[in-house]
Amino acid sequence: MELSLEIYSLIVAHMGSRGDICTLALVSKSFQAAAERALYNTLLMTDPAHTAMLCGLLARQPRVASLVVALTISTDEGSVASESDPSPLLPLGHWDLVHRALRRTSRLRYLSIYLDTGDGSNLSWILRDCTFQLQAFHCDLAWDADLVSFLSGQAGLSHLHVSDFDSNTPNNISLSSSSAPGTHVLPRLAMVECTFIDVVELLAPGRPLTHIKTCFSRTLPVEKHAELTTLVSSLKLSTTPIRSLNIPDSVYVASFSLDILSHLVNALRPNLRLEYLGPFVLPVDGRERLRLYGLFRQLPYLHCVELEVSAWDPPPVSVEAMRSLARELRLYGSAVSTVIFLADLEETIVRRTVSGNWIVDEDVNPDTLWHDV
Repeated sequence: MELSLEIYSLIVAHMGSRGDICTLALVSKSFQAAAERALYNTLLMTDPAHTAMLCGLLARQPRVASLVVALTISTDEGSVASESDPSPLLPLGHWDLVHRALRRTSRLRYLSIYLDTGDGSNLSWILRDCTFQLQAFHCDLAWDADLVSFLSGQAGLSHLHVSDFDSNTPNNISLSSSSAPGTHVLPRLAMVECTFIDVVELLAPGRPLTHIKTCFSRTLPVEKHAELTTLVSSLKLSTTPIRSLNIPDSVYVASFSLDILSHLVNALRPNLRLEYLGPFVLPVDGRERLRLYGLFRQLPYLHCVELEVSAWDPPPVSVEAMRSLARELRLYGSAVSTVIFLADLEETIVRRTVSGNWIVDEDVNPDTLWHDV
């Protein structure tokens, strides 16, 4: 007796391991179809031999490759060749095999590529001739013509995380919203994560960006303010109000934090929809702190903020100290209900409960809050 597709899928979902699913696939063709969907829906490739085996299978069998929806490919630093060491640990033809497999994954929606080499390896060519339309793409590939060409064809991409950027890449113009009037390049892009503010300058205009994570890379005050001007000007050109902005800095200074917040409030008015913001220095000086709170009051939707408190002596890292500062923030009219305290790179989350109490929440990853709002 044949069961419905939902029943087969439910049975497969309750299998204890991938080995059990493989065994179930041998029971019947109906179980095989459901088992293969579960086995190949999400793939993680880390070990070179395992990667080669899976990529070989996907390259040879388009039917199986079409089942892959989410794929992560990663290597460690010792697996990638360098100019000083012409003898890579990866087998000859490894990346060509990856390229052939990617060309077969026509229904891929989530792709992550982590090389972990620190040198922006020029491997973006593995994305040539791929037909899939991604929703989310994370990579540390070098920003070059191949990567830009790939991104230009991703009409459904909403979440982009890139580790590299080169403003001198000639075909960056193909990603500019003004490059070809009437065309739609990256029309759904809503979330961008990159350490280079120049990426925001390139991608924000004309697109519905709502969530951005970037950082200030300069050290001289004049250069940092130039970066701030670029960032704020770019945010104003997004077609939707910004909801989340995560902008860490290499060196935190209270006066610059106040300048950032003041520029944002003035530039984004009247569409102040920010729900997540930070990190900002929480000033030790009471008058500066009141100015910060006053700016927060002008952000009626702000409910999560990250505050840097390393300059305090001693840092307010005890539970009671953090509760006290969170209550102080609310006392001056802010609607914030979640505070991330950052002290010497250590993050602690304090939340306001329904009853009005502030508690330390250790179950939430502070690195994900900025894109969860």
